[in-house]
Amino acid sequence: MELLCSPTSLSSSFAFSSARFVHPPFSTPGTRRFMVLCSSDISQKENQMTVSVTGATGFIGRRLVQRLRADNHSIRVLTRTKSKAEHIFPAKDFPGIVIAEEPEWRNCIQGSTAVVNLAGLPISTRWSPEIKKEIKDSRVRVTSKVVELINKSPVEARPTVLVSATAVGYYGTSETGVFNETSPSGNDYLSEVCREWEATALKANKDVRVALIRIGVVLGKDGGALAMMIPFFRMFAGGPLGSGQQWFSWIHVDDLVNLIYEALTKPSYQGVINGTAPNPVRLGEMCQELGIVLGRPSWLPVPDFALKALLGEGSTVVLEGQKVLPVRAKELGFEFKYKYVKDALRAIMQ
Repeated sequence: MELLCSPTSLSSSFAFSSARFVHPPFSTPGTRRFMVLCSSDISQKENQMTVSVTGATGFIGRRLVQRLRADNHSIRVLTRTKSKAEHIFPAKDFPGIVIAEEPEWRNCIQGSTAVVNLAGLPISTRWSPEIKKEIKDSRVRVTSKVVELINKSPVEARPTVLVSATAVGYYGTSETGVFNETSPSGNDYLSEVCREWEATALKANKDVRVALIRIGVVLGKDGGALAMMIPFFRMFAGGPLGSGQQWFSWIHVDDLVNLIYEALTKPSYQGVINGTAPNPVRLGEMCQELGIVLGRPSWLPVPDFALKALLGEGSTVVLEGQKVLPVRAKELGFEFKYKYVKDALRAIMQ
């Protein structure tokens, strides 16, 4: 056992924090550390988390890592491509960040306060049988690996929270239905993916608090749906996709990151929580608002047949939607910064 003390802990008066034996990343198995903190250190240390994140190099993950770093939390990036992660999170800008490939995930998860699971292949592409298999496997396999490592961690080093992404695709699609966290699942391919994804996360040890965030269409300038739409509007070629009547359940990336952060820190955030703004819109309205913000017309709709020719079965992602409400987040008292799509778009394009 190795005893670690802060510089001021060797005083005449000291206090023990709530003790946890932890394996630091890449430490020799069997080596344990016991933290002794003086009273002046306790409040700061108790509020500090160590968070392991899968999918950290993606659009949402990058913003979450930045938020965690801004609040002085320790971050462990769990990746399959270390070079990509090191490019996105250079050591000079992210001092102290740990970047680990899959064989090293065990040492990172052990001793973490929490794990955030955001990994998954993007779905906005043409769905071949191989791609459909990878869309599911990339989510279920990583989630299964994370849950296995959490469950195998010694009790004293086991994370206490798992925040795992899922999607509003769980509900299926409808132009007339309204969905909340208690609504049944749909019967299409994405519903099946989400059910298996969520069921895998829920296999975490009963002592681990699990929050499942069913995420809608995430809006931000540097990724997601807008990154693909904005160039067309700027070329005066923007407009609704298909009929424009399909529902668009959206959320600003900052609100989503804040929701994940709340789920990490507040015990009441447990079970399914819809990650969508309180005011979903029809896609035609969203495109009209985007055109106004960009000073461009929204007059050139993309017909169904063109999208089906381009994306095949994957066109259902954009041609069909669902009206999803964040009932649970509102019950928990979560404050959305961007409740209306026009305000979100203006903030993004400023």
